[in-house]
Amino acid sequence: MSGVGVVSSGREVLSQRALNRATLARQYLLDRAPVPALDAIEHLAGMQSQAPLAPYVGLWTRLRDFGAAELSALTEERQVVRLHLMRNTVHLVSARDGLGWRPLFAPLHAAEFSARFGRAAGAVNQDALVAEARRLLEERPRTRGELGALLARRWPDTHPSVLAFAATHLVALCQVPPRGVWGQNGPAAWTPADTWLGAPLRTVAVDELVLRYLGAFGPATVADIQLWSGLTRLREVAERLPLRTFRAEGGPVLYDLPGAPRPPGDTPAPPRFLPEYDNLLLSHKDRSRLIAGHRPVPLPPGNGATGGTFLVDGMWQGTWQFRDRALRIRPFVALRAADREAVLAEAGRLSEFLAPGASYDIILERHP
Repeated sequence: MSGVGVVSSGREVLSQRALNRATLARQYLLDRAPVPALDAIEHLAGMQSQAPLAPYVGLWTRLRDFGAAELSALTEERQVVRLHLMRNTVHLVSARDGLGWRPLFAPLHAAEFSARFGRAAGAVNQDALVAEARRLLEERPRTRGELGALLARRWPDTHPSVLAFAATHLVALCQVPPRGVWGQNGPAAWTPADTWLGAPLRTVAVDELVLRYLGAFGPATVADIQLWSGLTRLREVAERLPLRTFRAEGGPVLYDLPGAPRPPGDTPAPPRFLPEYDNLLLSHKDRSRLIAGHRPVPLPPGNGATGGTFLVDGMWQGTWQFRDRALRIRPFVALRAADREAVLAEAGRLSEFLAPGASYDIILERHP
């Protein structure tokens, strides 16, 4: 079954399974893609990277022949960068996207700072603070704690953490290695993105952002695009672009790229393991195409390489954790025998990626 019908308005109706398969296809989760990591990161419109190692697992589950050294090299060579973008959260993007997209989110970041810290920082001249923060961070990358302590010497009446958060909201900063490098560890140290990347910021049109989102997550509603980005007033953008429109089963209008893949709803979807914070589960206002029963997505602390979620038949069906010499898999539902076998096989591949050559138990719990 294709999962597509027609309503009286003339718009095709896409079933939940059709939406699911379309999104999985865009996300390289139906078939692993034979593309370089840098191309994949751009295709995916960036990857959530609050947990700094999450993109490694996210790329492993999406790409053929991906090795952690590939992304580590891109990070150290400054071809990719980690900085606050969509939803004011840390994303891993290409250097090109980091320079072009960061100005689009400057008003969002400034508004969030004003709402959270504006009163506490009211006596501080923002232009002076921005200039001083840039000077200190261009000397060398610093953590928020280090930066706040230095800024407090000039503004002793304002709490150091408020000064540091002002800088990270009002200046286009990025995190630098060794944070985000596989097999290494380091604090979240910040420096100006344009300095780190050796090129000026440039503003791309918001139209490009909408098109890139649809290429990675469509078909989608305007509410979906706004939830993913944190931006507002995007309906007029969607309506002026040359997009196809559909309807979801519940009635909302869905926008999509004309030539984007929309495979039939009965297309096989193999089990896939996702890292913490994967954007697949976080980038739609209506998440029912991937999540049954309005289950909240867990956002645990961690480095992104020791736990996450997994999909069975394209839907989020459980969590996994890798520690104490065991990969433990906890499904939410009772899995069919064939699905259990496929999940265990994929878990074996995951454990080999996380700890090559090591001996680890794989424990697939049974749903009560």
